[in-house]
Amino acid sequence: MFDLGWTELLVIGVVALIVVGPKDLPVLFRRVGQFVGKAKGMAREFSTAMNQAADDSGMKEVSSTLNSSLKAATNPLGTAMDGVKSAASSLTDIDPESETGKLSAERAANAKKIQAAGARAAAERKQREAAEAVAKAEEMEAALPKTAAPKPAAKKAAPKKAAPKKTAPKKAASAKSTPDKAAPQ
Repeated sequence: MFDLGWTELLVIGVVALIVVGPKDLPVLFRRVGQFVGKAKGMAREFSTAMNQAADDSGMKEVSSTLNSSLKAATNPLGTAMDGVKSAASSLTDIDPESETGKLSAERAANAKKIQAAGARAAAERKQREAAEAVAKAEEMEAALPKTAAPKPAAKKAAPKKAAPKKTAPKKAASAKSTPDKAAPQ
């Protein structure tokens, strides 16, 4: 909240020394320290009370549900496996022969089926999107040769090959002129 550096604190200390005096300065600092401690305690108590109120209202449950649904959306197969693991661990805690155990097993099986169906639907959706992307790419590749002209590219390559041939005769002509000049000397 307040951004006080060492220079500001030094100025405050010097002013306090001048205004309060050297005798009463330790008492003043002690009282200021107690006040700051009480303020921090009140802030801590307020924060604890707000967290407890959030826990009582079920905000942590909503947060954990939201986190699990986001996790399921990003990794359906991993979520299904986590569900199977949690179902297996919850079955070990309950007596399987009791009514509660039977209901728990039935609920776990239903939850597993729901998660598997969600994972299957997500995988099918991804496969469908991939097939659509491949079809679009094939359409674009089919349309590409119609619009592109590969013949001009071949014509551009031909003059580059002819250019070195023109320079070679110049070298030969310069070589002939050099021996002629060498002969009269």
